[in-house]
Amino acid sequence: MKTADDNWLYVISHKRKLIELNFTEIWRYKDLLFLFVKRDIITAYKQTILGPLWYIIQPLFTSVIFTLIFNNLGQIKTGDINPFLFNLTGITLWNYFKQCLTGTSSTFTKNQNIFGKVYFPRVIMPMAVTISNLVKFGIQLLVLIGFYIYYLLRGDTLVLEPQYLLLFPIYVLMMALFSLGLGMLLSAMTTKYRDLTVLVSFGVQLLMYLSAVPYPLEEARAKFPPMVANLVELNPLSQIIEGFRFMVLNVGQFEMDKLLYSFIICILLFLFGLIVFNKTEQSFIDTV
Repeated sequence: MKTADDNWLYVISHKRKLIELNFTEIWRYKDLLFLFVKRDIITAYKQTILGPLWYIIQPLFTSVIFTLIFNNLGQIKTGDINPFLFNLTGITLWNYFKQCLTGTSSTFTKNQNIFGKVYFPRVIMPMAVTISNLVKFGIQLLVLIGFYIYYLLRGDTLVLEPQYLLLFPIYVLMMALFSLGLGMLLSAMTTKYRDLTVLVSFGVQLLMYLSAVPYPLEEARAKFPPMVANLVELNPLSQIIEGFRFMVLNVGQFEMDKLLYSFIICILLFLFGLIVFNKTEQSFIDTV
């Protein structure tokens, strides 16, 4: 005997699996996903004087400051690589992680009005942030390529191994998974603990210094206390940054086991963040 529910094309239920990422449903809402991506790109620097130029100015200024403080004042050595280019390479990939993390960590609190009125897969919001930031990352990557060509024409010793370029999408994917997983986890926690929204920006800055962004891992081993050096080396973000710099500048070390270790950590963090995110979306409207 058929019931009334048998006539519905889609059934929205609070019951979910422990790990669920319904690609069919996300594809059904792909137009909404692209709409949110477009919104994030357009409104990021709307009503600003310089607009998208901030995508270029921010990494350049940060690289200059890092060069002055860490390389000139702190005597951090970068081998045969120009310190500015060394810093710009790490900052380019780090900015993608930072922007994805800060954008996704407030998913529930920022979009509570939308979530309370209409249904759509909530995971679309953090996914839109991650995809839209690829555009900003692409612009900053072009800036990096421009400076790479400049220093190459100037006569600097820059050796690019073409085979390692195949790892480029893997490094970007790992940064996306890590930031998405951590961001979804933080967004779930901020529904109850609003203090975390204040701590995120501060925590990201501290995390940057523990992720070998302004220095190579070799310098961390040589100058940091053993406990801190081990903490930096075990940080998967450090391995991603170090591997990305090795791919672009052929400086530092590349180890396949460290790449696999970082990739596994990124996947596990993403799955854990997804579990907590799916669990929170069932009842967050009552606590947000």
